[in-house]
Amino acid sequence: MINIVVSGGLGRLGSVIAKAVFNASDMQLSGVYSPSHVGKTFEGIKVEDSIKNISADVIVECTHPNVVMDNLKQWHEKGVSVVVGTSGFTSERIQEVKSFWGENDAGCLIVPNFSIGAVLMMRFAEIASAYFESAEIIERHENTKPDAPSGTALATAMRMGKHRKESEEKSNEIIKGARGGLASGVRVHSLRMKGLLSDQEVAFSNLGEIFSINHQSTSYESFANGALVAIRYVQKIKGVSVGLDSALGF
Repeated sequence: MINIVVSGGLGRLGSVIAKAVFNASDMQLSGVYSPSHVGKTFEGIKVEDSIKNISADVIVECTHPNVVMDNLKQWHEKGVSVVVGTSGFTSERIQEVKSFWGENDAGCLIVPNFSIGAVLMMRFAEIASAYFESAEIIERHENTKPDAPSGTALATAMRMGKHRKESEEKSNEIIKGARGGLASGVRVHSLRMKGLLSDQEVAFSNLGEIFSINHQSTSYESFANGALVAIRYVQKIKGVSVGLDSALGF
């Protein structure tokens, strides 16, 4: 039985993952960490506001991007395995984690997107990137999302950038930002709109053809299965790893 604590477990993502853990036959939800919800409970479990009181085999980190790095440093000191579901992990942030999380330490798995479909979308985009001259990412999320671009878009761009030449010349932007931002040499356009959850398109083209890969999540439940896969996998690895690819066998 794997003992799990969900950090940020009363948030929209964290609560879905905590519920999935609670219902999993091989896992035990042993705690919920959320300093802003002290005094509340989740499935009868007291919400903790002090990391000192946390004990677990695996921490699932779903907190705000502004506090996640401080949390990771404290989880590292405890020597526990961590699955990171917080968004906004650029290549620089990943390197920052690696600066204090050693290669032989307990596993730290940074997951840009827990949706199995999104993992496949990123993999397909990486493969296609070497074969098309033009490639751009359009990601659409709810207007309350705290970061832009999304973690999924950043991870997709990093994977695509390994297989691409230098980006095309910039257009003359009459309005600054109209052509989006550059991430790993790939242009990313972030839309923030009411009523959306998660939607990403990766658009490719050559002369005479257009190819598009699109993935949509319509509810937070789409992230539950991938989170359970990540939890079971993270105890098998050492050091920092990114993405669910290896956990899914590709």
